[in-house]
Amino acid sequence: MVDVRGRLPGGPGVRPLFRYAATAVAAGRVGLGVAALAWPAGPARPWVGSSADELGAQVFGRALGARDLALGLGALAAVRKSPADPSSAGAWFAAGALSDALDAAVTMAMWPRLPRFTRWLVAASAGGAAVAGAAGAIAAFQSAPPGSPVST
Repeated sequence: MVDVRGRLPGGPGVRPLFRYAATAVAAGRVGLGVAALAWPAGPARPWVGSSADELGAQVFGRALGARDLALGLGALAAVRKSPADPSSAGAWFAAGALSDALDAAVTMAMWPRLPRFTRWLVAASAGGAAVAGAAGAIAAFQSAPPGSPVST
């Protein structure tokens, strides 16, 4: 996905597409966060199956919902506030990508014990969101004004 210099393929014309994808992931993260806070078993069920109805899963589901809501709102606020300096949005995209990559890693580590069909959905969505967030972060950092700490 990146070349040996850490640059995204396609040059400056493609960078906005990566930022738009990461922004869409951030908006989806807000929706997922609100849903998990209101009804934690809903988003948790594909990940943990019938255990989603247990108290512990409900607590963790709400906590993950709060995490996603905070990451999504932070990224969207940074995108809206600083279009001239996208490095802040890049940092939020990177934080979201890290959490999604870790969600995918946890899913893979527990693979045999997770619901047989929905584990694929969880792994694909977490992995895809991690890739989109990472690409958006790299694109944002590469678009940062010269002289900023993260410009390349």
